[in-house]
Amino acid sequence: MTQVEPRPSGRHRTSGRRTFPGDTGRWPDVAAVPRASWPVRAVTASILARALRRLPLRVRHADGTVLGRGGPLMDVRDPKAFHARIGTRGLIGFGESYMAGEWEAPDLVGALTVLAAEASDLIPARLQRLRRLWAQRQPHTQRNTLDGSRTNISRHYDLSNDLFALFLDETLTYSGAVFRGFPADGSQLATAQQRKIDRLLDLADVREGTRLLEIGTGWGELALRAAARGAQVTSLTLSREQRELALERVRRAGYADRVSVDLCDYREAHGTYDAVVSVEMIEAVGAEFWPVYFRTLDERLAPGGRVALQAITMPHERMLASRHTHTWIQKYVFPGGLIPSTRAIEDAVREHTGLSMAARDGFGAHYAETLRLWRERFTGRADEAAALGFDETFRRLWTFYLAYSEAGFRSGYLDVHQYLFTKEASAR
Repeated sequence: MTQVEPRPSGRHRTSGRRTFPGDTGRWPDVAAVPRASWPVRAVTASILARALRRLPLRVRHADGTVLGRGGPLMDVRDPKAFHARIGTRGLIGFGESYMAGEWEAPDLVGALTVLAAEASDLIPARLQRLRRLWAQRQPHTQRNTLDGSRTNISRHYDLSNDLFALFLDETLTYSGAVFRGFPADGSQLATAQQRKIDRLLDLADVREGTRLLEIGTGWGELALRAAARGAQVTSLTLSREQRELALERVRRAGYADRVSVDLCDYREAHGTYDAVVSVEMIEAVGAEFWPVYFRTLDERLAPGGRVALQAITMPHERMLASRHTHTWIQKYVFPGGLIPSTRAIEDAVREHTGLSMAARDGFGAHYAETLRLWRERFTGRADEAAALGFDETFRRLWTFYLAYSEAGFRSGYLDVHQYLFTKEASAR
């Protein structure tokens, strides 16, 4: 559907370049619209128009033109900049255009959910076959080598403990929760996070005397709950900010004799353990190092032991199509990251370890609820984020990141699974 509505008025829906509100030095690729020739913009506009006409979406341009079959509204305030960014930078440009305020959506998650559900078909097949020619490649500097992983992790998790405390619950758990029912409210989030952790600890059979290795500390909630069961916990992190606060929480809880939090890469771990738990860590490993990661789980696990793993996943074909390209999430949120597919996980375990998969449970709808609660809390505390020094561009970035992720789970494009892997006991 294409139609023309009366030209909108008011400062929120004007054509032309919007004054950039942030720090141009910090956000150079957001502050400056990339140079794009008229043919590039015209071809981009034509491809988008063809895709959008069939979607349950309303995309309204500044001149009043509307595309789509109706649904969540996207207001494109600066079509020229919008098409220039997408035409030169693809989905990175789409996200940067939102960060720059060139388009807006009253129901951002709703609009992004429509797009996520159609992700594999938005670009014509003939252009997808030429993806390697136009898509940006992952920067070599973001490879998850020992040094690269430390830098990549620091860029996200060392932003500020206070920032994460703005939207996480009091457990400071930064992964998908498990609720008893929907819709959930913020008062239920801490309990839902502890329920998720307890399920993982149960899978790993963590109890009194268990020697537990945790790969990826977060802010320490899983280590605390394992210690409360009587386990001896070694937890590994590459984030100095997370380690400092996790150690403080361990001391306050009186578990300093049961929990150590080491600033250590998983590849540098040593010793053997009765159980290994790793929650949403594999997404930061990178496909190149998945075999090493899973071999490490196997090598650190004692015979008869159990591995409990929580992992975000995406469809295998989409993972293969995007695994070498640079994405908006990698550029601005998780440098070096890549979400695996269930097939990629299970192939890596089968081909590179002696572990056996004993169970897998998916609960993507719960992650969507988790992200909704985080997003609502973050946007409701925008003034506090500003007081911490995070400017409007960062706040739009973080809002887009949380909404973009929620949309992925709501559309079914993303899922999250808890895995149990076991290791055969030694013959007596």
